[in-house]
Amino acid sequence: MCGIIGITYWSGEAPPDEALLRRMLGIIRHRGPDEFGLYLDGRAGIGSARLAIVDLETGQQPIPNEDESLWIVFNGEVYNHPELRADLERRGHRFRTRSDTEVILHLYEEYGPESLHQLNGQFAIAIWDARRGELFLARDRLGVRPIFYTLLPGGLAFASEIKALLLIPGVEARLEPYGLAQAFTFWAPQPPRTAFEGIRELPPGHYLRAAGSTPAIIRYWRLNFPRAGEELRLSEEEAAEELRALLTDATRLRLRADVPVGSYLSGGLDSTLVAALARLHIPHTLCTFSIAFEERAFDEREYQEVATAFLGTDHRRTECTNADIAAVFPQVVWHAEAPLLRTAPAPLYMLSRLVRESGIKVVLTGEGADEFLGGYNIYKEDKVRRFWAAAPDSALRPLLLRRLYPYVGHLAQAGDAHLRAFFGRDLLAVDRPGYSHWIRWQNTSRLWLFFSSGLRGALDGYDPVGELLDSLDGDLRSWSPLAQAQYLEVTTFLSPYLLSSQGDRVAMAHSVEGRFPFLDHRVVEFCNRLPPHFKLKGLREKHILRKSAEGLVPPPVWQRRKQPYRAPIAPAFLTCPPDYVGALLAPEAVRAAGIFDPEGVTRLVRKLQSSSVVSEREEMALVGILSTQLLHFLFVENFPPQIIPEADPVRVCRAGRTRMDTGGHG
Repeated sequence: MCGIIGITYWSGEAPPDEALLRRMLGIIRHRGPDEFGLYLDGRAGIGSARLAIVDLETGQQPIPNEDESLWIVFNGEVYNHPELRADLERRGHRFRTRSDTEVILHLYEEYGPESLHQLNGQFAIAIWDARRGELFLARDRLGVRPIFYTLLPGGLAFASEIKALLLIPGVEARLEPYGLAQAFTFWAPQPPRTAFEGIRELPPGHYLRAAGSTPAIIRYWRLNFPRAGEELRLSEEEAAEELRALLTDATRLRLRADVPVGSYLSGGLDSTLVAALARLHIPHTLCTFSIAFEERAFDEREYQEVATAFLGTDHRRTECTNADIAAVFPQVVWHAEAPLLRTAPAPLYMLSRLVRESGIKVVLTGEGADEFLGGYNIYKEDKVRRFWAAAPDSALRPLLLRRLYPYVGHLAQAGDAHLRAFFGRDLLAVDRPGYSHWIRWQNTSRLWLFFSSGLRGALDGYDPVGELLDSLDGDLRSWSPLAQAQYLEVTTFLSPYLLSSQGDRVAMAHSVEGRFPFLDHRVVEFCNRLPPHFKLKGLREKHILRKSAEGLVPPPVWQRRKQPYRAPIAPAFLTCPPDYVGALLAPEAVRAAGIFDPEGVTRLVRKLQSSSVVSEREEMALVGILSTQLLHFLFVENFPPQIIPEADPVRVCRAGRTRMDTGGHG
């Protein structure tokens, strides 16, 4: 794992500034504090802040090919690199290291962009072709690892995090109205858009090529499903066996490392199964890590203890209080670089800190199971609403919705009439693309009411949902309703939010790499071909995964109903709040930032402070407003920070010459 950066100028008249590149590495030092490296020539400078996990001794980056015409920096892991290396050696390629990074470079040398199809892993790749003056950037299929870029006069710059790009003279930090509108609709800006003007994110499953002109951005992989009724024909037993075999191999590959590997264990089915599969391959004790909450409604320690006793792991747990969430939230926003509509990333930030303090750099996690095996309530909601729409006058069918959201106060306590009104909006529009997510998007976009008049004016006529639906895969309508919902969940939520703000950003803040067996592309493609009722049987989520887990996971865990991962919001910020909360939500601060309506924010805070009944939308509004105010404070008003951690010493390669600088640079 690493952080990567680079600047290219096509003409070569003004070579990249080495001091600037060093500062860019320094500001993302947390991503890879073990080693720092730069390659420089007259037109390009690329660099790496390395978290050493594979080939600890010789895997320093940047790495060249044999004649040094190609140079690579790489963030991520390629789990099948030994097999790929053996084939490349048979083809005559010579290696200087044992790293997966060098395997990617030679594979690209052999096959070009088609090489991406051979990679099993998570990656953000940058390759500079010094001979042709061409930059190649690529991102993994599902967007586990980030890469951002911005166009410069006569060039292009890229980085693993936006903050590195904002150090470049002429690149100003300005929040982008459309990016904010998307965040307050889908929970995150949708690639290629970000929360910042002029900064773009390479979408998952895409690569970029640039050589002195507008970059060409090309999709090399897409999320796909069979036509409805054309899914795999196999028995449940066959499907469960095949799924277990794929997950077992995916986990085996993700244990490849030259450092110890641990595992997150929430007490739910997904993470417990991953830990159980890892336990099959680890002869010594497996370290597992979890979060516990002071508020019982969020706490899962009972199931964590059942799972760890069954698996016999060395378990460590961090206790998260409401005060902890408020205390770390500014650091979480600094790393997320986007508005947040949930506090859930904050406990995960604390969890990754515990992992690092325990001497572990790599953890397995269970992300992806809910998306690809039917684990979310939004899939059940879609199924029930379609069932209700077939008999819209039924008084009984909408009552099934009461079973879905016991943790959402205003829905759990609402009467039947309110339930029908809330979920009955556009009930009969079952043929509309986006039907499954329509209510969520409409409910979240009501937060636009808190926007300032200036921001609403800038957004006049902008429809993020319409923009998204116009961009959808043309085959979407031919898929089953569940497949359509899965596609939308993965595209709008998993990649831009869950794998970012709750994944890469909070883990890499403490130099911890997450690995995801459920996101192995072989697992994903198999799950996508399964019949819908194997995933969602009636209203029983992840049916086939439960069958696969029997015998590996204790019954209380694999039989339990899914408990969504959530964290407190209003109590964290409004009960004994830290000073920054009042300062940033004060009318004068809100007015100065210009993003939200000061009077609306004041009314919201007063209501949350005085009322015992708080709606989910009001809590989303509070954390969304506070996180955006923090984003403005950290990046627009006070960037760059006074102290940028040094990237030091830096290994510098220049056109065939390499030297090590040992001090005095930041």
